[in-house]
Amino acid sequence: MATANKNLSDYNKTTIPNANKFRFGIVVSEWNHEITEGLYTGAIEALKDCGALEANITRWNVPGSFELTFGCKKMIAQGGFDAVIAIGSVIQGETKHFDFVCSATAQGIMDLNVQTNVPVIFCVLTDNTLQQAIDRSGGKHGNKGAEAAIAAIKMAALGNG
Repeated sequence: MATANKNLSDYNKTTIPNANKFRFGIVVSEWNHEITEGLYTGAIEALKDCGALEANITRWNVPGSFELTFGCKKMIAQGGFDAVIAIGSVIQGETKHFDFVCSATAQGIMDLNVQTNVPVIFCVLTDNTLQQAIDRSGGKHGNKGAEAAIAAIKMAALGNG
């Protein structure tokens, strides 16, 4: 469980490969826009902090988290990316819709990792409340977007090593 006073997104830049030669794709869900924009901002800031060039970062939007898999698949098919980050936010509601969307999205992203040679980083918050999502998209627990960016850099380096 996350602690209230610890930023879980802190990283030591000296231990991260330089990202200046990598191309990154980011597919962002428009649903829960405030949250996904916070995650996107965290991802971009971390990528640039680790050397990624703005010209080497491409963003596509999709309507919701369920559509992230297709967006990532099309981005990979376009070619030229060293890693793709899937950014979304699903917040528990009153129906089982939450369970279906979360499960299908996680499975879809995992399938892309098995079926392609481009790592796809799962940056989809699956929170019980809006406050939990806020806390993890730039709030008191840090920014999962930044964590996803660091994972993308490490996986891009692994794929190019």
